[in-house]
Amino acid sequence: MKYPGVNNSDLVSEFILLGFPCTSEMQIFLFSLFSVTYALTLIGNLCIICAVRWDHQLYTPMYILLANFSFLEIWYVTSTVPNMLANFLSDTKTISFSGCFLQFYFFFSMGTTETFFLSIMSYDRYLAICQPLHYPSIMTTRHCIRLGACCWACGFSCFLLPVYLISKLPFCGPNTIDHFLCDPGPLMKLSCMPAPATEVICAVFNSVLIFSTFLFITSSYTLVIRAVLRVPSAEGRRKAFSTCGSHLAVVSLFYGSIMVMYVSPTAGNPAGIQKIVTLFYSVLTPLFNPLIYSLRNKEMKEALRKLFRTLRFAQRQTLRN
Repeated sequence: MKYPGVNNSDLVSEFILLGFPCTSEMQIFLFSLFSVTYALTLIGNLCIICAVRWDHQLYTPMYILLANFSFLEIWYVTSTVPNMLANFLSDTKTISFSGCFLQFYFFFSMGTTETFFLSIMSYDRYLAICQPLHYPSIMTTRHCIRLGACCWACGFSCFLLPVYLISKLPFCGPNTIDHFLCDPGPLMKLSCMPAPATEVICAVFNSVLIFSTFLFITSSYTLVIRAVLRVPSAEGRRKAFSTCGSHLAVVSLFYGSIMVMYVSPTAGNPAGIQKIVTLFYSVLTPLFNPLIYSLRNKEMKEALRKLFRTLRFAQRQTLRN
């Protein structure tokens, strides 16, 4: 593509992800820290998937959605952390043009899918608490699987337009992204031609996506809280709230951080703040989610105990043989 006043031979073919500039000793420390965090995230979410898969008592829509959510979290964190770890040990810290936009697409597509899954999970809790008699006939396993498939399909369709628009901008240098991933804000700042229309479209797109799903979740839980407060017994209210507490904690962690970043992606937030906030929702939140769901849910804790007992028994049998 030809750009007015831009020589195509000057367009960059790769970017440099600056990451976290520091001494080599600190780079090794951060590599070790995030390697452990990544491993724990994978283990925690895999444990939830295995618990739901092997415990037939968890073959319910609530836990099927949770297993899908954990599967999503594994790929969500994998879209950025391995490349970030490689850059800690790299002198060049480069990523190809196509690799940068592939990371951009997959990271934000999975983030979008996460907002849809959180919405469907809130809808599931609304039906279970506000429409308990109709819940089994509405939220069947087949309907739950269809909703999950829609989340995946819509999530990976939504970000095609922003990625396409930003990838068509001319990048003729500098090519250093002051971030640890290919984020739309820093990318648009590197364009050698102003693109106010693309910035506005991306900001509006992010705002509509974030606030529409957040309002849906908020509305669902407003109705849930109203229904729970009508329950006459304190024990009944406690049980009802316990089924929603984990989900509300995850929603608060995720939406609290992405609203800071992506409602106005080019608003001029300091690069250090952008990195910390992005690190929180892209690395730490997937680590916390399995802990939140397992520590606050009696059924999940029991399923995990069964899973660990089965694994220990299998290990003993292997050692004996």
